[in-house]
Amino acid sequence: MTLSIMEKFDRTRFDLRICVLQVKQGNPIADELKRIGIPVDLILIPNLRHPKNLPRLLKYIKEFNPHIIHTQLEFANILGNVASAILGIPSVSTLHTLGAPQKGGDYWHSQVEWASLRFFCTRVISVSESTRQHHIKYGNISSSKINTIYNGIHLSVFEEGAKNNSENRLASFNIPNGAIVIITVAVLREPKGIQYMIEAMPLILKAAPDVYYLIVGDGDYSTKLKELSRILNLERHIIFTGQRTDIADMLFVGDIFVLPTLIDALPTVLIEAMAAGKALIASNVGGVPEIIEDGKNGILVEPAKPQQLAESCLKLIKHKHEREAMSKAGLQIAHEKFDITKQVETISNLYDELVKNGR
Repeated sequence: MTLSIMEKFDRTRFDLRICVLQVKQGNPIADELKRIGIPVDLILIPNLRHPKNLPRLLKYIKEFNPHIIHTQLEFANILGNVASAILGIPSVSTLHTLGAPQKGGDYWHSQVEWASLRFFCTRVISVSESTRQHHIKYGNISSSKINTIYNGIHLSVFEEGAKNNSENRLASFNIPNGAIVIITVAVLREPKGIQYMIEAMPLILKAAPDVYYLIVGDGDYSTKLKELSRILNLERHIIFTGQRTDIADMLFVGDIFVLPTLIDALPTVLIEAMAAGKALIASNVGGVPEIIEDGKNGILVEPAKPQQLAESCLKLIKHKHEREAMSKAGLQIAHEKFDITKQVETISNLYDELVKNGR
C-alpha cells in the first residue's frame, strides 16, 4: 500500500522519504519507490531488544529533521513513535492487522506495540472500523486518537485490465473456453483458509463439473495446499499459478472471486476483485463485512465451512444474472468507497493538521 499511496501524493506539497527497518524477500518495493523518485534508506533492526536500536534511529531522524513521522507495522510502530516523542515530532501510525488479545506467541509483542501507540503516537489510522474497535477494546487506545481510513486502490488499473485478452490466459492454464473459473489471490498462509475452499471443490464439481479453481500467489503453506489438492484428486481442476505481478489481468480471468480467510483487518484484494467486476464470496470476519454487503455485491460465509463455500459458489454458478448484478454493485462500491485518491486526500489533510497543531 505504501507504493500505491505515495504515487498519488502531491509532491509539490510533500517531500517523502522511506526508512526501512527489515529486509523481507529482498524488499522489491524499494526499487519501485526509488523509480518514482522517493529515497529509501535501510536502518536494519533484526530484533527489538538491541540497545542500539533507538539511538541509531534517533540519529537518522535528526539527520533529515522531518515534520511528520508515519509508521507502518510493529517494529516501526514501536520504535518510530518512541523516537518521535523524544524529538517532539508529530507521528501517525497505520494499523493494518489485529493485535493478539490472548496470551500466546504474539501477545507480548502486541502489548508493547499498543503501549507505544497509547503513550507516544499522536494519531492512529485503522484500515477498517472493526479493526478500530478491536484496538480500542484490547489495546486501550483512546477512541479520539484512532480514526478509520479505508485502504484505496488505483481504479484505473482495473479499467485498463478489462481491455486485455482473458481467453489467452485461460488457454495458458489449459482451462477451456466457457468454463466457470473461481479465483483466489492471496499469500498462501494457513490463516487465508484456502484449504477449506479446496475441500469445497468436490462438492462443487459434483453439481457443476466444468468448474476450475485458480489459486494465485505463493507462500509457506503452498506445499500443504498442493498436497491436499492431490489427495482429493483435484489436480485437473485446481491450478496453482505461483506468484504473479499481473494481478489486475489475472482477476479478469475469473468469474467468481473467493477469499475464505479466517482473519483479516481489511483485505485489499477484495476491493481489487470488485474493481475487476467480480462477484465476491468471503468469510464474515474482521473488516470483510465493510467491503461486502451480503446479497448485494457478494456473499458472506462463516469461516472454515467448506459446505457453505460450496453452496455459495454453486448459487452464483447457476444464477448468472445474480453474479452480474453483484458485479455491477461492486463496481459502484469500489468507486464510491475505495478510490485511492480519496484515501490520499484524507491522509494529506491529516498531515496538514498535525504540522499546524504539533503533537
